[in-house]
Amino acid sequence: MHSKPSLSALTAPLGLLDTVRAIDSGTLTPEESLQTCLDRIKVHDGIVKAFCHMSSDETVLNSGKSGPLKGISFGVKDVFDTADLPTEHNSPIYQGHNAGWDASIVAMAKAAGAGLLGKTVTTEFAFFHPGSTRNPHNLDHTPGGSSSGSAAAIASGMAHFSIGTQTGGSVIRPASFCGIAGYKPSAGLLPTVGMKTFSWSLDTTGLFASGIEDVAYVASVLTGRHLRTDKDDAPISPKLGIFRSHLWGDADKAYKQQFEDLLKSLSRFGAQLVEIPTTEEYIAAFHAHQMIQDFEARQALRWEYETHADQLSPVLRQTLDFAQTISATDYDEARVSAEIGSLQVDDAFEDVDAFISLSAPGPAPAGLESTGSSVFNRTWTLFGLPSLNVPGLKSEEGLPLGVQIIGPYMSDQKTLCIAQWLEGAIKRHLDTE
Repeated sequence: MHSKPSLSALTAPLGLLDTVRAIDSGTLTPEESLQTCLDRIKVHDGIVKAFCHMSSDETVLNSGKSGPLKGISFGVKDVFDTADLPTEHNSPIYQGHNAGWDASIVAMAKAAGAGLLGKTVTTEFAFFHPGSTRNPHNLDHTPGGSSSGSAAAIASGMAHFSIGTQTGGSVIRPASFCGIAGYKPSAGLLPTVGMKTFSWSLDTTGLFASGIEDVAYVASVLTGRHLRTDKDDAPISPKLGIFRSHLWGDADKAYKQQFEDLLKSLSRFGAQLVEIPTTEEYIAAFHAHQMIQDFEARQALRWEYETHADQLSPVLRQTLDFAQTISATDYDEARVSAEIGSLQVDDAFEDVDAFISLSAPGPAPAGLESTGSSVFNRTWTLFGLPSLNVPGLKSEEGLPLGVQIIGPYMSDQKTLCIAQWLEGAIKRHLDTE
């Protein structure tokens, strides 16, 4: 077993917006900011293993000299193509593969002045089979997946922001396990061009940073939209729908108690709370997610399955074996179920500003064989809704516990503001305990 790393050394956030302000004021140079990240990687990544391929120090230090993200570093999940680094999808099939171009999201970040540190570890094809990344809060626990390295790089203070993907829960869950902000935008808000497809209906590009304000700033820069969480946009008394789902009983008992205690504080802090019932239509949509995902993965990975099946992990090969039995009619019916569930959830949003729920069934599980469960995330991906992990809570063992905020489709800025309000409320809650 590995010893637990020092949290003081590993989890202190770099502070993306604080870094931007320091660079703008002239008290910090872009090169100094980037060098700090490179130095931390040299100290910590041999333990955490967040990165699988690194840019040269010279390349990083000579990155964009201008733009709103100058001096800001980032890592990108190794399912996105990059011009100067291999894209291997954590699969032996693609060992040494280099696309020779940058995926759209990578090019956008570079154009804004950000320095690409390297590729972050993913599970195999962003599915279940894990990589080597460890949770910075305890090396014997998973960082979550499939965006394992992207989350761990932020939690260990090695990057200012990182790019990941979510098909089920691959942004929100690792953000929860690693105690950072994770943002899955509304479907289509960030491009997936140049990303290895697993399920074209579900795959969503997402972002990680230390806190909500930081991730909102990056999203605002990259999309060209007003997504920043400025004070004037902060809600005074948000109306939150408590969404427990039909799988509430599967969640960790102590985690649920912390959530209930937090809800009591939120009510005292001015939030209006209402219970959102779980309907049969929602449950049908929940089950439709896997049908849609597996059917589309069967098409997306057809070449790999037909020509390199022996190089796929057992769990992926078995999933693709099963996917061959899914008929087009089954898939079409699942899509209809998803649409019915989505419309019903849209109606529920007429009475609340956002939903609040758990980000995962519990803290990061021990061991590196599994990256955890996406049961509290996958329907929001299916419906294309903006969702965020808000960090702050911890288990008795000191592992992070996240709280999830879900907003209506394309209400990303409002959802980000509510998430930032919740981030502050969690701090107040903990101070009063």
